[in-house]
Amino acid sequence: MTVNINDIMKLLPHRYPFLLIDRILDVNEDKSVAHVLKNVTANEPQFTGHFPEYPVMPGVLIIEAMAQACAALAMLRMTEEEKAQKALFFFAGIDKVRFKRVVVPGDQLIFECKYVKDRANIGWYEATATVDGQLCCSAELMCARRPVE
Repeated sequence: MTVNINDIMKLLPHRYPFLLIDRILDVNEDKSVAHVLKNVTANEPQFTGHFPEYPVMPGVLIIEAMAQACAALAMLRMTEEEKAQKALFFFAGIDKVRFKRVVVPGDQLIFECKYVKDRANIGWYEATATVDGQLCCSAELMCARRPVE
């Protein structure tokens, strides 16, 4: 299953300049693992101020993109009944974050999101971000599903 940007915008409420994932490359059969793509481009707004002479994607934005990838997986996991309810996934927590490599314009970030468990409308995920097979970041994330009006 590949999910393009138009379908991602149906899953997530984020929009430019804060929609930070471009494509869901694949989701396994039981929807417990997804691989998600983010193309890092020089024209993104953070690069005008985050080390203009040596543009580096801020770690906090890598984490946010990772959280969006996990939220997209969470949305894909929902039942039709759950989808009918007005709710959003909010970033609820993060643990064991490690940064291993800088991310620069021209890189393609690949996020691997793994569903771990859920309880009381909170989902736990393990995620990694790689560029060219090299680990950039790893983290454990929590997404909370909350009703909205």
